[in-house]
Amino acid sequence: MASIGRASALLASGTLVSRLLGFAKAWLLVQAIGAVSFAANAYGTATAIPNSVYAIITQGLLNAVLVPQIVRASVNPDGGRAYINKLVTLGMVIFALVAVVATALAPALVALFGVLPAQRDLATAFAYWSLPQIFFLGLYTLLGEVLNAKKSFGPFTWAPVVNNVVAIVTLCIFIVAFGASATGSQHQSWSPGMVALLAGGATLGVAVQALMLFVFWRRVGLRFRLDFGWRGVNLGTAGKAAGWTFAMLIATQVAGIVESNVSNSAGEGNAGFFVMQNAWLIFMLPHGIIAVSIVTAYYTRMAEHAQRGSVAAFRDDFSSAARAIMLFIVFASAALIVTSYPIARVFTSDYQAMGPVLIAYLVGLVPFSLVFMAQRAFYSLGDTRTPFVFTVAQSAIIVVGVLLCFAVPPEIRAASVALVVSIASMIQAVLAFALLRRSTGGVDAGRILGSLWRFAVAGLAAIVAGAGFLVILGGVEPGAFPVSGAIPAIIATAIVGVVMLVVYVGILGLLRSPDLENGLAPVLNRAGGRARTPR
Repeated sequence: MASIGRASALLASGTLVSRLLGFAKAWLLVQAIGAVSFAANAYGTATAIPNSVYAIITQGLLNAVLVPQIVRASVNPDGGRAYINKLVTLGMVIFALVAVVATALAPALVALFGVLPAQRDLATAFAYWSLPQIFFLGLYTLLGEVLNAKKSFGPFTWAPVVNNVVAIVTLCIFIVAFGASATGSQHQSWSPGMVALLAGGATLGVAVQALMLFVFWRRVGLRFRLDFGWRGVNLGTAGKAAGWTFAMLIATQVAGIVESNVSNSAGEGNAGFFVMQNAWLIFMLPHGIIAVSIVTAYYTRMAEHAQRGSVAAFRDDFSSAARAIMLFIVFASAALIVTSYPIARVFTSDYQAMGPVLIAYLVGLVPFSLVFMAQRAFYSLGDTRTPFVFTVAQSAIIVVGVLLCFAVPPEIRAASVALVVSIASMIQAVLAFALLRRSTGGVDAGRILGSLWRFAVAGLAAIVAGAGFLVILGGVEPGAFPVSGAIPAIIATAIVGVVMLVVYVGILGLLRSPDLENGLAPVLNRAGGRARTPR
């Protein structure tokens, strides 16, 4: 148990450091090229393309086909060394082919993702440097999963830290060499050297992140050599099982391409795709730290309950996880909504463009995290088809709703796209829970809804208190203290956040929320030195 605790602490600390450095990298990037500048959407779209291609091709192949084969091979007498070398070689060939083809098609891909004609040449130049990331992203995931199968979890978690460090260094070099948008450098003309340093530096970080994992192979008794003897690899069965996962990824990426086209149409000077990327980064912070951690803790237990056919235990764990997620995520979404303008000001002086986008995304944070929980519940039941159903429904809503956003003014188009995504997440959550209820005979809806109304009341009270305190500090009009600079914005965010936390916890206490005591049990145990049994 102690070793599990140490491993968990190692993984959590790696994730936290990586996310903090990721925020530093994102902040530096906005300082370098601006949030609504000529280059912003061009760079943002060009660097999003390799991740989209990677998600469609390599993520589906890896998660549903290659990774399960690696895990099975690891129990062979030779530790799976021969088989793993075959699989890794096969994966590298596939990733390389996809990266080469995608790079050759860079102009077409840039056009597909909706970059405006005036920015298309610059975006294509960025894409030529960015698309090779497909190979290294696939290699990183493949090598990392081999290490995970060998119970070596640290390298896979900490490698992104190195990636972020490399990217931060190259961004600092770029700012020193060519100036920063935040200090008046407009960067209307881009030389090949500027493009290579900015986009090539990002690709270098991903390459180092992947290649450094080879070093750790030796520590787990593996030595890589290319092996093209693929006869007997037998991926057919796993490939069929990957069908629903692959189809789900396709649906998600189609919706993403539509979002990119509509948000890019807003044009220079308005919030667009690059602003949406940074708002999404903030949106994902509480989800990644809270929801993913809670789901990870419950996922294995739920899978064990499902395997034994213990429906009651499965339902109880699902209910506990859902209520734990809501306890923290409701507060996180409320606090981030109130402080969205000061948080946006930390990134850019164009905070009035970024703030509404962030608010629109945050409206859907709770359902987004609950959908993630429901999706993993279905996976623990061995069901990949049903998540495909509710993901396709969400994607269809996004496509139709986002296309309608062409009709709204460019100034609020990106925020409108983000709001459509949030509404789609709400509908998806309702559908996912309904389908899970049908599959399991119930999801403990009474307790979940009983907790939700308490969280909603406490969250609304916290929003009122936080908004009032933000007004006392000066509000969010230009020149007001909370948005007068990055440091004042951080101070205002911290003050308002503390006020909202006190109100949120206080209201839940008055409403006698049993989830509050369960959520605070670890803190109370440490403070009081006594055990508390969660209800």
